[in-house]
Amino acid sequence: MPDSYEVAEADPVATVLAWLAEHPKVTEVLGGPGRASGIAEAPWPHLRVAAGPGGDLRDLTWATETEVSLELHGDPGGWPGPAALRRILLICALAVAELTEAPPAAGRPVVSRVRPSGMLIDSPLATGQPRHILGLLVTLRPR
Repeated sequence: MPDSYEVAEADPVATVLAWLAEHPKVTEVLGGPGRASGIAEAPWPHLRVAAGPGGDLRDLTWATETEVSLELHGDPGGWPGPAALRRILLICALAVAELTEAPPAAGRPVVSRVRPSGMLIDSPLATGQPRHILGLLVTLRPR
């Protein structure tokens, strides 16, 4: 059993982002490397991985379930369209789900479950820039 303070080091956002940044299918569907990060930035489309509003820290010692938000931003000019953004975001979510079967990486938390926290939503920015959002509940424990 890990030291109880290790739960603070089990960062679900960093774990998911590192996985997606190296995932070949995600790189392919986004159009190249470097299109998954913690901020919304060009080149487009771009996947932003951030902390979501939900989850369950359980007893603060083991197997926390934290929400991770996947935000897919399209080009400010309006492309790709909603159907393409939906498809890309679902592929990214399916790639995150593969973490449960991946061999544990040294120094990274162990992910045992990934499930959606709700529906995939089309939520353009106030500027009209296309954006789709999906929350994932990620169950993980310290390594």
